[in-house]
Amino acid sequence: MKNWTYQDLIVAPSLLAADFGRVAEETSRAINSGGDWMHLDIMDGNFVDNISFGPAMVETVHATNDVFLDVHLMIQRPDHYLPRFVAAGADMITVHVEPEATHDVGATLAAIRAAGVKAGLALNPATAFESVVPFLDQIDMLLCMTVVPGFGGQSFMGDMMAKVERAAAIRAEKGLSYHIEVDGGVDPDTAPICRAAGANVLVAGSSTFKAADMKAAVSAIRGE
Repeated sequence: MKNWTYQDLIVAPSLLAADFGRVAEETSRAINSGGDWMHLDIMDGNFVDNISFGPAMVETVHATNDVFLDVHLMIQRPDHYLPRFVAAGADMITVHVEPEATHDVGATLAAIRAAGVKAGLALNPATAFESVVPFLDQIDMLLCMTVVPGFGGQSFMGDMMAKVERAAAIRAEKGLSYHIEVDGGVDPDTAPICRAAGANVLVAGSSTFKAADMKAAVSAIRGE
């Protein structure tokens, strides 16, 4: 599999917007439409007010398609469930910095990397950027949520670009190499704003899977 770097522009269709009755086919459709990664949102009904799917879905996507799996754990106790997502085939596991996730963030990031998986850290719109600063040298990706997490189809929060810009500035200042990902309301209109701010991983759900022409939608998000 390709060794992706923060200099790559990556479009990650979100499985949350796909037809769950045709997961393998929907994943293939995303890949054939130009998607680089598959973004899988894991929600437990506690950390966020919605329930999506768990390790079995990750395993299904892994078993049926050869694609980088970007797994976002919006759950309590990600440290407890981590081994199950590693075994399911996750390539990147992103956990939240908020205290409501109830885990030792540094220890969880170390455990992810020790398992041979890329480690991501996410912060919600209401969370101060300062909360992730102590961990920026321990991660492979920073996810700046551009909607309040929990449900798809929400409107893009443009003021979150200040966090993206700051993350890019710190990365340059400290010689770090983490990806910067945005998730929420990303479409052909908002993607240029994200790219200009410094994001290189663009998660897109409804704007890709629900598009009349998914390939054209992915190309537009990429800016082609």
